[in-house]
Amino acid sequence: MVSDVLPCYLVCDVSFSMTDHIDEVNAGMREFRGVVHADRRAAAQIRLCVVVFAERSLVVQPLLPAIEPAEMIRPRQESGSDFGSAFTLLRNTIERDVKSLKAQRIRVRRPILFFVSDGRATDPAWPLALARLTAMASCPEMIAFGLGAVDQPALDRIGTSRVFLGRDGVRLGLALASSVARTVLRPDHV
Repeated sequence: MVSDVLPCYLVCDVSFSMTDHIDEVNAGMREFRGVVHADRRAAAQIRLCVVVFAERSLVVQPLLPAIEPAEMIRPRQESGSDFGSAFTLLRNTIERDVKSLKAQRIRVRRPILFFVSDGRATDPAWPLALARLTAMASCPEMIAFGLGAVDQPALDRIGTSRVFLGRDGVRLGLALASSVARTVLRPDHV
């Protein structure tokens, strides 16, 4: 039986502006799973939920052990990037997941939210949804990863813990793995 769990939420913009970057996202997820699989301690603790969004948001993989194969992320032919709906869905999903894990008497570490986008939101009210997410009791550690021609101020606002940029040569899988490993190995993060 697992004594504690680190819930991780990979949130990916799949709108038209991200089409050229989806293969990189899928490669990053495979790389992350490989890193987790190689570390028994991490494999036992890390759970991964995958959420995609464009004009609407959708959970494509519920919270499962991170070593299980994740759904391939596919782009949508939607021009909108509704950050607000993604943050609202995440707030509800994280609350439900944490409650479910605690009901199973599993100690839950602070969740990690890894937000992947070019940072170009099409809904002007998204900061309010972000504020609601970060105000919740089980507020996740927020990490942003920018791909393409990013909106740096938007990503800086979202990635309150860290911001990585693909244009700097950072690979998504390693950024995700290093962020999670830093948390799993840090006992004060419980």
